Amino acid sequence: MSPSARPAMPDIASSVPISRAKETCPSAATASGPAAGPGGGPAAEPAPTAPLLEVRGLCVTLPTARGPVQVLRDVSFTMARGQTLGIIGESGCGKSMTALALMGLLPEGAQVSGSIRLDGQELTTLDERALCALRGARIGMVFQEPMTALNPLHTIGRQIAEPLRLHRGLSAAAARAEALRLLERVRLPQAAQRLDAWPHQLSGGQRQRVVIAIALACGPGLLLADEPTTALDVTIQREVLDLIGELVAADGMGLLLISHDLGVMAQTVRHLLVMYAGSVVESGPTADVFRRLAHPYTRGLFAARPRLGLARGTRLATIPGRVPDLAELPPGCAFAGRCALAEPACAAAPPPLLEVGSGHHARCIKAGALP
Repeated sequence: MSPSARPAMPDIASSVPISRAKETCPSAATASGPAAGPGGGPAAEPAPTAPLLEVRGLCVTLPTARGPVQVLRDVSFTMARGQTLGIIGESGCGKSMTALALMGLLPEGAQVSGSIRLDGQELTTLDERALCALRGARIGMVFQEPMTALNPLHTIGRQIAEPLRLHRGLSAAAARAEALRLLERVRLPQAAQRLDAWPHQLSGGQRQRVVIAIALACGPGLLLADEPTTALDVTIQREVLDLIGELVAADGMGLLLISHDLGVMAQTVRHLLVMYAGSVVESGPTADVFRRLAHPYTRGLFAARPRLGLARGTRLATIPGRVPDLAELPPGCAFAGRCALAEPACAAAPPPLLEVGSGHHARCIKAGALP
């Protein structure tokens, strides 16, 4: 995406089947919580009530040829109904794995510890049948690539009707009528004709609208969107994000949005988690995170974003190195090897989670002292 096509960024100075493991993770303070940001950016959220989603100390370990590897480490956050939460970070930091853990779609042999509670119900202890009843009905998901999310052997109408018949018990005729209503709601052109179309007959943006319609079919309380605009061109990206935002606000759903785009986060979510190497390294109201940049990794991401007005040929700042191998994480801060501010203490032990503002936390020994 060209710099000029990216959504506007806030100014930094003024803007706003699973097996259960018996192992435990090192405990830590709550990584994030519901918080309302100032005006501007995404639409205002309702006052927090009882949590819609509460994740505490979530750890996920996957079997590999090199032995068990912990891919999520002590992930904790809460969401209230109607709230919007974003997860950002480089590839391999644990964003999508967090969403798959919430959906109960982790790879075979995954071991899970910690707690995931949806409307007070513990999800980590549910069997596959119970999880199947939950997916689509109470949690909807918009996947990254719509062509792989849709079944090429079934028509669009049949795929939208499937959750309606499964979870709501609608007849074939009623499910087809509701599928048409959903396609019209997501503004798919010529919706009536598209019911009998096949996925390959639609454009990328049209397919993603179908995926959104499927995710919203049964009125879930929580919508997970895993980089829903990655495969789309810039104009369609904005349309899809606006559509998701409007539908979430209209239905009062919670939205968990995964992206690598800081501009998207600034305009879409009110609360933000920054993930690195399977852990949450900074969390808080989006405006506060962008204003304070309390973790060196967040600063690196922010410095690397394209900006308008740069002279032709100007090289963007980069974070040296790459995300460490999760099978060989250092004993201390996982970011220390790439951090220009690292000191010997950073490599000695995992950094504590420090509060740097109201509802704003960072996992860095220098979090409170960075200028």
